[in-house]
Amino acid sequence: MRLSRRFAPVFAAVALVTAVPYDAMSHPRAESANATPRPAAGSEAARRPAVPQPFGADCRTAVTGSHAVAYCHNPYVGTDRVALHVECARWWDIDSDSAPVDVGPAMTVRLTGRCWKEIRRVWITHED
Repeated sequence: MRLSRRFAPVFAAVALVTAVPYDAMSHPRAESANATPRPAAGSEAARRPAVPQPFGADCRTAVTGSHAVAYCHNPYVGTDRVALHVECARWWDIDSDSAPVDVGPAMTVRLTGRCWKEIRRVWITHED
């Protein structure tokens, strides 16, 4: 009997907390002085994400002699469009750009390019 009287307030508090619905609990209000107002539910600002989502394929390039290879892997949900650009070292050698390729979610693509002689630099461009 004495044990139950000692823990009676604890049992009552636990029962009260579990019985109160979630909506009845206190939440921070958006109308406070230092909080920014929330946009209306149907407005354009409410439909836009607040934080930009990660986007873009991760690309690795390798140059061997006059050949360039790029592997692009997209770990994100959105589709990325990538293209390989090769700048040749000799003034008379023609620079080349690959056709843009769509890299879907969880896909890896291989892009290749070449010069007749040496390659000066290689880079990848991304389109939204």
